[in-house]
Amino acid sequence: MFDCWRLILCKKTGSNDASSVRGSQEAEEEDSDPRVDVPDVIRLVPDPPEGPPPPADEIMHHDVSPLCAADIRDQLQKRFAYLTGGRGQDGSPVITFPDYPAFSDVPDQDFQNVMTYLTSIPSLQDAGIGFILVIDRRQDRWTSVKASILRIAASFPANLQLVLVLRPTGFFQRTLSDLAFRFNRDDFKMKVPVIMLSSVPELHGYIDKSQLTEDLGGTLAYCHSRWLCNRTAVESFALLVKQTAQMLQAFGTELAETELPNDVQSTSSVLLAHTEKKHRAKEDMRLALVEGRRVLESICEPLARSPEQSPNQDQLDSQSTVQRLLAQLNETEAAFDEFWAKHQQKLEQCLQLRHFEQDFREVKSALDVLAQKVTTFTDVGNSLAHVQHLLKDLAGFEEKSSAAVQRARALSQEGEQLIEHKHYAVDSIRPKCHELRHLCDQFEADVERRRGLLGKSLELHGLLEASMKWCDEGIYLLASQPVDKCQSQDGAEAALQELERFLETGAENKIQELSKIFQDYEPILTKDLLEHVQRVFQKQESVEEMFHRRQASLKKLAAKQTRPVQPVAPRPEALTKSPCPSPGIRRGSENHSSEGSALRRGPYRRAKSEVSEGRQGRGGSTGDEESLAVLRRHVMKELLDTERVYVEELLCVLEGYAAEMDNPLMTHLISTGLQNKKDVLFGNMEEIYHFHNRIFLRELENYTDCPELVGRCFLERMEEFQIYEKYCQNKPRSESLWRQCSECPFFQECQKKLDHKLSLDSYLLKPVQRITKYQLLLKEMLKYSKSCEGAEDLQEALSSILGILKAVNDSMHLIAITGYEGNLGDLGRLLMQGSFSVWTDHKRGHAKVKDLARFKPMQRHLFLHEKAVLFCKRREENGEGYEKAPSYSYKQSLNMTAVGITENVKGDAKKFEIWYNAREEVYIIQAPTPEIKAAWVSEIRKVLTSQLQACREASQHRALEQSQSLPLPTPAGTSPSKSSTRNVKKLEDRKTDPLSLEGYGGPTPLPRAHEKGQGGCWAEPGAPGPREGQRWVLG
Repeated sequence: MFDCWRLILCKKTGSNDASSVRGSQEAEEEDSDPRVDVPDVIRLVPDPPEGPPPPADEIMHHDVSPLCAADIRDQLQKRFAYLTGGRGQDGSPVITFPDYPAFSDVPDQDFQNVMTYLTSIPSLQDAGIGFILVIDRRQDRWTSVKASILRIAASFPANLQLVLVLRPTGFFQRTLSDLAFRFNRDDFKMKVPVIMLSSVPELHGYIDKSQLTEDLGGTLAYCHSRWLCNRTAVESFALLVKQTAQMLQAFGTELAETELPNDVQSTSSVLLAHTEKKHRAKEDMRLALVEGRRVLESICEPLARSPEQSPNQDQLDSQSTVQRLLAQLNETEAAFDEFWAKHQQKLEQCLQLRHFEQDFREVKSALDVLAQKVTTFTDVGNSLAHVQHLLKDLAGFEEKSSAAVQRARALSQEGEQLIEHKHYAVDSIRPKCHELRHLCDQFEADVERRRGLLGKSLELHGLLEASMKWCDEGIYLLASQPVDKCQSQDGAEAALQELERFLETGAENKIQELSKIFQDYEPILTKDLLEHVQRVFQKQESVEEMFHRRQASLKKLAAKQTRPVQPVAPRPEALTKSPCPSPGIRRGSENHSSEGSALRRGPYRRAKSEVSEGRQGRGGSTGDEESLAVLRRHVMKELLDTERVYVEELLCVLEGYAAEMDNPLMTHLISTGLQNKKDVLFGNMEEIYHFHNRIFLRELENYTDCPELVGRCFLERMEEFQIYEKYCQNKPRSESLWRQCSECPFFQECQKKLDHKLSLDSYLLKPVQRITKYQLLLKEMLKYSKSCEGAEDLQEALSSILGILKAVNDSMHLIAITGYEGNLGDLGRLLMQGSFSVWTDHKRGHAKVKDLARFKPMQRHLFLHEKAVLFCKRREENGEGYEKAPSYSYKQSLNMTAVGITENVKGDAKKFEIWYNAREEVYIIQAPTPEIKAAWVSEIRKVLTSQLQACREASQHRALEQSQSLPLPTPAGTSPSKSSTRNVKKLEDRKTDPLSLEGYGGPTPLPRAHEKGQGGCWAEPGAPGPREGQRWVLG
């Protein structure tokens, strides 16, 4: 009925074991066959024919018509023939044809299917003996008996051993059957005997009662409906086992043919997909086992209810079949589990390898970047503070890179663990582990070598700093020794002892041997550092020479007098006539007494014993210069130290706050109002940081040894300092945003991580504080460098920084203007701004308005640009911090091409006039102080003068063009160019002559935006000025 299938491995086990249920002897032989081997592929294949054909299973041996009970269930339910499980004396299967009146009505196809199915149930061994047919026709007629026998003889598909017919029990029919059967035996054409039985006891002579059912006088228990259910269940289970085996075959083939992916994601996907399929296969096997156990329980249930009944052969065969199928399923599951364990291990190892390779690429890339950065660290520093800063940077770099190094070493250990666990890709993992360890060791060696060089540099700069400090202290000691006390023998001896004690400290602080320094610190001696060492050594020698000269002078003063010296008081007339000093003063120096007074005028008192060596005046000036050099170095040191701290604070804010705003792990802490506001909060702080860190700080460090020239550094980078104007203009917006979001958990978390005592707003104020700090340091440096080479540069740098501060302050006011419809950038550079009291007097104005505003000035904030002057009204200041910055409402503007000024207004030194369009509009401006008035008048005069110059040049250019374009010369009296030149000259004379004209009007008046009176005119020479006592009222 079914092809015979069994579970085998890629390597054949050498057994041709069938999956059918045979007798007990066959079952024992099958159980003895080896079943499990270590497979690479699990599959199901049909048993190959080897030797004699194997006995077939009672369920699946027939290949001709693979019928199932479920297929012919209706025909079997008619019960015109059934297989009870009884056996003849020689083990022949018994098929019973009960009394079935409608036997002749059964269709031939149905009859053929039932016969085929019933004869396929017993084993081939039993079927080979031959079947015994029991035909019960006791209630039938002979004609029906004859028809039944002929039909069976013609359609029976298997071997027959014996046909037993229970003939009709009626006298007539029994006699008729005897006669008819005797004379018509040949009509049946059967090769087996057909025996006519008259009664059931005769049947018992051929078949034992225990093999016959109750209706034939036997004791064999048989229920046709139960038999049909059991057959259906067993065959369904057998089909389920076959399908499960085929599924495992396909799955095993798929696993064996799967190629290992080359990336983590694909490997994870394959492992996940295979695991899901494995779970489904295991679930199918579990359901099959549950179904098999249920079928087995159903078969054994009648025997369990009636233990005294012995099972028939069909029941035993069905039970054995189900048990064999269950055993095969268990073996299949065990073999599949073993195969899956190996396959899963290989996939997991592949996933581990892909993770390892991916991490290896990332770690190696990170180590390569770190190694490249280490090679860029070539600077050995130019001062002690610089080297300390470099060491701090190196420590910070090492700390930041430690995570990558630790990750690399951890990855190497992970690879070693994979090797220890018998990973299949050992040859690929081991070289990568070695490479990671080598890269880590190389990086750490490079950092350590770099630290050693910086340590050497630190040691050398420490020696240089100590030597320079010793020199400075020596110079200060020489300068601080009082000259008057050194004139006596005791004072000279005390000063001499003081010098000797100081020289004894030189053993610890001086550079002893220059050649030894060159030898010990050769790896770090760059050209600049070598020159620095030589300069320090030269300075040290110079100081020692000064000490030796001072000692020689003091020794002379301390020497005992060989004869007493009689002091003689000078005559009064000698004091008035001779400029020479008294003899007491001339002990130390006989020639130049003016040296003492010159020394006393310096910041420190200087000794003057060096003059005795013939170096007149040199000792005092050298001492002054050395003292000022010490002070300049102190200022330079403060400038560098504060600059480095400033750069570190900016970096801390950018990394600890600004960068964290883009960190996905911190997003949940950022409030809604703060999102996408990083540019508002920090402004262009990053631009400021890069300028100072990459450019300005490094250039400042180049002036460590010549601080008096540091003004050049500021002048060269003055354009870059304009970035502070942008930062300050954004500061009010930043301050407002901070006030709104200062309680945000994001700021608190960042401040906690940075361990800052001050909140972010204190650090956002650092750029504003720093730009104001520069002018203080430059003033201090200029104070000690007035006689130096770089004094002019320092003065210019100070003026430029103050100009930047003024521009920043002006821009802060300028951005607060509201209501101006044009572009303020079109008005030119902002020159000045300030608050004034303003009166107006317009020719075209309402009389009542003038009277009402006669005594009340307007408070206006004026902004003087190159092309216009703006009048604005200052608003109330509200809020705190930068929110208190004032704002201005635009009122009107005057075009500078139509403006004139009157510098003095009678009765008040703080007032001046700005008039417009030939005094059509006059504005009396009262400044807070006369100085502010003078500054504004001077600046306005400069603007008007520049306009006049531009007008003159334009007129000359036009005249030149006209003269070149005319074919004939023009008479002098009518020459346009000369006329224009004369007009301009006359106008200039009027403007520059303070007696002839009060003010000056622009040459070409232009229309004014947002004003009533459009147009303008030149100021007339006789334009009336303000009369004394005249009142100006609002127009």
